[in-house]
Amino acid sequence: MRALLQRVNMAKVMVDQNVIGKIDQGLLVFLGIAGDDMAKDIDFLVEKIVNLRIFSDERGKFQHSLLDIHGAALIVSQFTLYADCRRGRRPDFTAAARPEVAREMYEKFIEKMRSYGLEVATGEFGAHMQVELTNDGPVTIMLESKE
Repeated sequence: MRALLQRVNMAKVMVDQNVIGKIDQGLLVFLGIAGDDMAKDIDFLVEKIVNLRIFSDERGKFQHSLLDIHGAALIVSQFTLYADCRRGRRPDFTAAARPEVAREMYEKFIEKMRSYGLEVATGEFGAHMQVELTNDGPVTIMLESKE
């Protein structure tokens, strides 16, 4: 499982020009799910995301987590995080989970994030979405559940 985190002052996701998810300060999480991901991958990434100290204190040092700042998360499913571009000119997505498996894992990921008491907004699984954000920093971090 892969999560691309962007520390944001604001983020929103739209489908057909309608805003379906919006947050203020927090993290925009693009989530990629592999075919061999399991519940332990969800547990690992969620725990890492909510506790990762990537928000600045008054001195500008990374000292605070999403939980510390009572921030929000916008979770957007993105199978393209599993694009393999090593050969040819067209990305290969065979490492990504099948949609029916990925949807279930995505929903469990969202539930686990909410279990921490965070405000969690979402995109729409499988939809063509437009994402708008104001990156804070910018701070962008890639996490993976597997070594």
